[in-house]
Amino acid sequence: MAENTTIQVSRQARDHLAQVAKEHGMTLGQFVERLAAAQPTAEQIAERLAADRRVVRDVIGLEISDAEFDRAPDVLGNIYKIAAEKVRRARGAAT
Repeated sequence: MAENTTIQVSRQARDHLAQVAKEHGMTLGQFVERLAAAQPTAEQIAERLAADRRVVRDVIGLEISDAEFDRAPDVLGNIYKIAAEKVRRARGAAT
């Protein structure tokens, strides 16, 4: 069994989180555990980035430096922007 501890937050924050937890059918402790698990640390983000870059290097068969990755365009971000614009236009045409 995991060792428990106490964190201090304002009553307002506690009550708000307790209500959200209740609406999700869980205890406040379970909800806080879920929130914590969903937030990666800077170290975890760096590890994922390094792993993703290794996969890309293996797939394309070229050695790309981290500096080259950092200068590359945000392809996924651009795809999201294009898709969002298409959705906005489609909704505008439908009204």
